[in-house]
Amino acid sequence: MTHMTAQMPLVRTDNLTPKIPAYLSETYNWAYLTPASLMIFDHTPVVSAILWGNFNRLQRAAMREIRPGQTVLQPACVYGRLSPNLATHIGPDGHLDVIDVAPIQAENCRRKLAGYANTRVRVADATDPGGGPYDVVCCFFLLHELPDDYKHRVTDALLNAITPDGKVVFIDYHRPHPLHPLKPITSLVFDTLEPFAKGLWRREISGFASEAERFTWRKERYFGGLFQKVVAQPRQP
Repeated sequence: MTHMTAQMPLVRTDNLTPKIPAYLSETYNWAYLTPASLMIFDHTPVVSAILWGNFNRLQRAAMREIRPGQTVLQPACVYGRLSPNLATHIGPDGHLDVIDVAPIQAENCRRKLAGYANTRVRVADATDPGGGPYDVVCCFFLLHELPDDYKHRVTDALLNAITPDGKVVFIDYHRPHPLHPLKPITSLVFDTLEPFAKGLWRREISGFASEAERFTWRKERYFGGLFQKVVAQPRQP
């Protein structure tokens, strides 16, 4: 379904394309930077299997924080139907801005959002997203893929991208209950394929913010604590 064009947020007018970070090309080339990776992973059933059947639940958790008509930043393309579902959720009066540092991911997302006039896809780094300010930033399973120094930079950049009454919604991994039956296999997967993910086992997301005291932080856990939703909002005077 084609949506009416919503008011577009201001974005930078420079033509500079950010360089793909070394951690991404060295660690995640197999997952994000080849045509084969798109063919293998960009299917909702595959994404749901990776998340142990929790994709829809976590997507709904994110959307509970977003109202129709709002301006939303999604700082990284996501495999599956998250972006089209967000575009539908915010409706023709809202606007979805999707960024990704990898041109192949941005182009793939543009194809998925063809026909949604309330969206824009840009090549940009989440450490410097541009655009905005946004009512909501929906950061869906990005932080666990970043080295800790990038986690700091991205968290700060996203917190600075919202309006004074906006919010940043982080959906990501969390340290599970010690007796969680999937903790051993998750730990092995992280050690083998996701070397930066355990940063979220060692530290709260608020711990990656330089000025965490400027925000209120609300957290909900899911699936025995393996996943989390953290919502950060500016403290009101």
